[in-house]
Amino acid sequence: MWPVILSFMRAYAPVITLPFAAVVGVIGYNVEKLFDRSTPAPLQGIKETREERRLDDGGEEAARSLKEHAFVPKSVFEKNMSPTLKPVR
Repeated sequence: MWPVILSFMRAYAPVITLPFAAVVGVIGYNVEKLFDRSTPAPLQGIKETREERRLDDGGEEAARSLKEHAFVPKSVFEKNMSPTLKPVR
């Protein structure tokens, strides 16, 4: 009897495991939702916090370059340019 059961399980493993996995997933999702202690969202976004920290740490020159966006290339061709080919500003 066991060889018949094992051959049936081997042949139809995806058909048997998919509903079982779906049931376990739904139960786990609902249990997790019951005990969820979600983290509150930050008041500011990550980018804004990072920019403020860089402004505080970098001094006047960093603040000026961040506000003017001087570090952003004017075209895509300046993005990965060799130092010998960069124009003098």
